[in-house]
Amino acid sequence: MDFQTLQAAPRLLIRQRVRLMVNQYEVHMEGADGSEGELVAFAQQKRMAFKEQVTIYTDDSKQYALFGFKARKRLDLSSTYDVTDPQGQPIGLFRKDFKASLLSSTWHLEQPNLGVTTGSERNKTVAILRRVWDFIPYVENLPFAWPYHFDFNANGQETFSVDKKFGLRDRYVVDIKDPRLDRRLVIAQAIALDALQHR
Repeated sequence: MDFQTLQAAPRLLIRQRVRLMVNQYEVHMEGADGSEGELVAFAQQKRMAFKEQVTIYTDDSKQYALFGFKARKRLDLSSTYDVTDPQGQPIGLFRKDFKASLLSSTWHLEQPNLGVTTGSERNKTVAILRRVWDFIPYVENLPFAWPYHFDFNANGQETFSVDKKFGLRDRYVVDIKDPRLDRRLVIAQAIALDALQHR
């Protein structure tokens, strides 16, 4: 798929594959009937990595890199993640706002010439419930299956949203309202919402 086709996509569907030692993510265009259409990106993330680095490929053969993101520091709860193309040229960055995330997970995403867009959990009750879940004996190791949603805004306008669907397998619908947003940066942030949520 060429970049212009990806860049024109108003909605992307992300599904996590269940694997033992890694998180894998498939990113699809939305089909005409709302189902998963063409595969546009594939990512694999090692669990428990000390310094996070994720490469996103054009497909699951992992032959061609599309872009990637990498943490600037090791084991930093509010680390900045740089998103770059295969040649190492910057696309943008995102970072978790650790202080604001104590009650409701909050992220800041930056793209050159667009400024900062900030995303946080839409439902504050679900945000608190997710935090309590980790302290309940015997269930803290079970996945939190309740859906959660992130709305990203800049200058009072919604730029994109990430909606987790109900179920044990993680599935997300990404709606992009601002056509200027680089879809690679949006995909990186959406994957990070799942892969890095508990850090």
